[in-house]
Amino acid sequence: MGFGFALRLAAIAMGYALSVTAPFAQINDYLGLPGPIALGGEQYELAWSSNPQDNYIKHEYVPAGQTVEAFEDMVIIETLIGAIEPLQAAAAQVENLNQGRPNDPLLNMDLIENEASGEALLDFLLSDRTAEGELVIEWNAYRYAPYEDGEGNAGILLFALSHRAYGEENGRAFLESLGTFRTDQIQALASAPLPEPAN
Repeated sequence: MGFGFALRLAAIAMGYALSVTAPFAQINDYLGLPGPIALGGEQYELAWSSNPQDNYIKHEYVPAGQTVEAFEDMVIIETLIGAIEPLQAAAAQVENLNQGRPNDPLLNMDLIENEASGEALLDFLLSDRTAEGELVIEWNAYRYAPYEDGEGNAGILLFALSHRAYGEENGRAFLESLGTFRTDQIQALASAPLPEPAN
């Protein structure tokens, strides 16, 4: 389906593009973060990983029983080494969302900067339909933070939550509960210790 809103940090332009998760790819723990990752009352296991460029690594985690191809709940951890600040990455994502989905009636987002920590938190809501016409609604919270790898190279770290609902009925219920759910999930993400990649 034409749906996938994970940030591809490797592209400095921050083009939000379709996620290309390979369903049978070997899972490598590139970051030294095998999981489980505990967040918002849920446990997430490493389910997919990629190291497409030397300076960019991405891990996706889902709860037991879910898959990255049809998840309802996901944690994403990415690192990018390079001359980019958290707020720049978040602002680029906002621009790409606005350009990439101008006809999405549910597109909505909010960006908060934490000047004290140098972090930025972007949450956004999107919708799409599968090739079969099924409605899919996705809400994301992306926490961008300064990062330094083991060799002292600077960059940014993305620590993110993603939740999906499939179908008209589930989508309606998802939107009705989003107010409280969103507040709780943002609080959980913002207050959680940042992952500490070993690599």
